[in-house]
Amino acid sequence: MDLPQLRALVAAVETGTLDAAAGVLHVTPSAVSQRIRALESATGQVLLVRSRPVVPTEAGTAVLRLARQVELLVADTTAQLTGAPGAGPPVLPLAVNADSLATWFLPGVAPLAADVQLDVRVADQTMTSGLLREGTVMAAVTADPEPVPGCSVERLGAMTYRPRATRAFVERWFPAGATPAELRRAPTVAFDRTDDLQDAYLRRRTHDRPAPPVHHVPSSADYLAAVRLGMGWGMLPDLQTGPDDGLVVLDPAGAVDVVLCWQQWKLRSPGLDRVADAVRRTARAALGGTP
Repeated sequence: MDLPQLRALVAAVETGTLDAAAGVLHVTPSAVSQRIRALESATGQVLLVRSRPVVPTEAGTAVLRLARQVELLVADTTAQLTGAPGAGPPVLPLAVNADSLATWFLPGVAPLAADVQLDVRVADQTMTSGLLREGTVMAAVTADPEPVPGCSVERLGAMTYRPRATRAFVERWFPAGATPAELRRAPTVAFDRTDDLQDAYLRRRTHDRPAPPVHHVPSSADYLAAVRLGMGWGMLPDLQTGPDDGLVVLDPAGAVDVVLCWQQWKLRSPGLDRVADAVRRTARAALGGTP
């Protein structure tokens, strides 16, 4: 394996096609194809499924993880040798759930903007560790406490969610309170089809699997806007709401704590270490994490 081959694999997976990867690397598509074929010959494995977009095989996922680690080490070493002028800060792909991104995460890492390039991928907190496992990212805010192979994990704290809606919505749909019968029919707002917070709350309250109307709004800010506009009730984090937002809690006993962890590669990198330290400090203040 050599650097051009590994970079060709990363570019192909990131862009989805060999043609697009060629544009990123400033070479011809034929050169990208040759480098990936040489990498497959060196490993004795098929690394990419040539679909649209291209998809790494199981072996390709392992080599992709290696390629990203090599890129990070090369960037760190180049910065040390050159004193950073012209070398450019390292690119750090991270996976973060949307609610963390909209509330506490960005204020914590913003002071590092001149020193690292953050490539943030947004996914549900139950899915972010999958991006880490695939080698797509180097670190993740995740609800998965089990370390991904080759990664370390530590608890950050918990985000508290409560079922909330507008007062007008409550008066229309829950005149007698949030009873199981009314919860079965009242519209809800979900982030996307992987968002289980509302369904989990409904199952706990109704002891079955109700299927009320659901509006999917895959943006944290727009999700909050949808609840404020009375489209439905939703599980909203305390960090995103306040006493003056016009929303009421449907069920005082309905709070759900989502424990978040930080997982990252077991790879010493100044840039990645600085991001991890910033995330820990911010989480300690916002989520009640362990000092």
